[in-house]
Amino acid sequence: MRWNRITTATAVSAAVALSLVACGGPKASSGGSGSSGGSAKAEYNAAVGKIFNPSDKKGGTLRMAITDKWDSTDPGDTYYGLSWNLIRNYVRPLMTFKSAPGAEGGKVVPDLAEKPGEPSDGAKTWTYHLRKGVKFEDGTEVKAKDVMYGVARSLDKNTLTQGPTYFNDFLMDVPKDFSVAKDPQLKTLAKAMTTPDDYTIVFHLNKPFAGFDYFAQLPSTAGVPQAKDTGTKYQLHPISSGPYKFESNDPNKGFTLVRNDQYDPATDPDSGRKALPDKITVAYNVNGPDIDNRLQAGDLDVDIAGTGVLAETQAKILANPDLKAHADSVLSTRLNFTVFNSQVKPLDNLDCRKAILYAADHEGYQRAYGGPVGGDIATNLMPPSVAGAQKFDDYGFEKDKNGNPDEAKKSLTACGMPTGFSTNIAYRADRPKEKAVAESLQQSLAKVGIKLTPKGFPTGDYTKLYAGKPDYAKANNLGLIVYSWGADWPDGFGFLSQIVDSRVIRPAGGNTNLGIRIPEVDSLIDKALTTTDDNARNQVWVDVDKKVMEQAAVLPGIWAKGLLYRPDTLANVFTNDGQNMYDYASIGLAQK
Repeated sequence: MRWNRITTATAVSAAVALSLVACGGPKASSGGSGSSGGSAKAEYNAAVGKIFNPSDKKGGTLRMAITDKWDSTDPGDTYYGLSWNLIRNYVRPLMTFKSAPGAEGGKVVPDLAEKPGEPSDGAKTWTYHLRKGVKFEDGTEVKAKDVMYGVARSLDKNTLTQGPTYFNDFLMDVPKDFSVAKDPQLKTLAKAMTTPDDYTIVFHLNKPFAGFDYFAQLPSTAGVPQAKDTGTKYQLHPISSGPYKFESNDPNKGFTLVRNDQYDPATDPDSGRKALPDKITVAYNVNGPDIDNRLQAGDLDVDIAGTGVLAETQAKILANPDLKAHADSVLSTRLNFTVFNSQVKPLDNLDCRKAILYAADHEGYQRAYGGPVGGDIATNLMPPSVAGAQKFDDYGFEKDKNGNPDEAKKSLTACGMPTGFSTNIAYRADRPKEKAVAESLQQSLAKVGIKLTPKGFPTGDYTKLYAGKPDYAKANNLGLIVYSWGADWPDGFGFLSQIVDSRVIRPAGGNTNLGIRIPEVDSLIDKALTTTDDNARNQVWVDVDKKVMEQAAVLPGIWAKGLLYRPDTLANVFTNDGQNMYDYASIGLAQK
């Protein structure tokens, strides 16, 4: 989710929820028909894997809000799940997750490309042919050179620090210090990418990868006209190739998307996009309780974060039939967890890390996300919904749900810290759930002498400047880092590679691996990439999971669920296996 696919949690106060319950909650609209876009009868889980209030009706303004802005609206510099979901409205990558309910929405289909990639040279070479007639918002046609440039600019991890590193890691002979500013002719990428003609792009890999179509769905494969690239300012107005374009963008307040009159649906037969609203507005920095209050009052359409309401609201919604009828409980390929930064002493010691695993209150971690409705206690990394995942519980989290102080003290003695130690715990300041995690761990670890000092940081720069910047994290003693990760796609590679492979850690920041450096894990990842049998490859990813837990590199928190709220204002709303939240490429407005 893509960092995943990490998403911003919303907040809501008990007072707001109580006032809504006292008023009986929102009224469930009656009548209405599917294709007409009228309001359908609200029911619990009515949009989970199926379409609630089906509609093809266009019109209206879709109003979205979030408590803080995410990393970037730049397709080459974003790694938030909500961003990858929304971005399909204004750019078209080579491939995309289909906009369809349920399992169908977990399939990668051609978008800018005519068909899936053509592998050769043992899956080390991948060729894509572009559709003709796809235009940018200025009327110029999207060509292969634009796609190549879009990928090329994303390789500059000193400038665009926040996107994934897949292309850096897999394309052939990419200079570590590559920059389009230093090499505008892209001469140093001659072995990595070629464009034999205006509608063909060829990717050359340094090792085989049979799942390259997943790379081709990354937003960075959307074309970028080189003359329009403004570097870090490009996020203010990415050039559209999709059904919407930017009308305005204030980095402190939000942005507005309007229809792109150069978008031709005839060039888009496979993605499933419906582009129903005439306009989409996204507001940043909206107070959490206001978001939930406005959703339930029908004054806001979507909490773009996509992770659901807070614990207080979950309980009220599930206890009130009118509110519950507007809710969807969504399983995800997401782990909410805490990383142990191996560069911060004494967490470079295995037994000190084990002491935390034993001392942690796992039910407390779960309560921070609303109890069982927010997710199940995680005993290892890979969520059960990831292909081939296996559950194991080496530290007895399910047996000792509130921790095992005796085992924790034994581990502290073994690591030479019998009376405990002190360190800081980082979390995203606008996320009450993460703050609650930090406070819960602070309380439970204090019982064995481990003193945690919570440190909140802004979401937008959490991985760029703070928790994900190795020298800052080390210098500021960020020993524990609260985090959340959703699979970029639901297999072992799509879930694990970007959070446990030490080779993806970049000194400049913007990292998603926040401190796991285990050579055996890196070797196992290489083994998985060369294992062609599906079952055998899945087992290697289980071995990766087991090695990370054996080395006590993370504290798994919960395998997440989200309780989403669906106002009567929406039509054609559904969740799927590709987004694990409402699909933002097909959602529309109920037409009265």
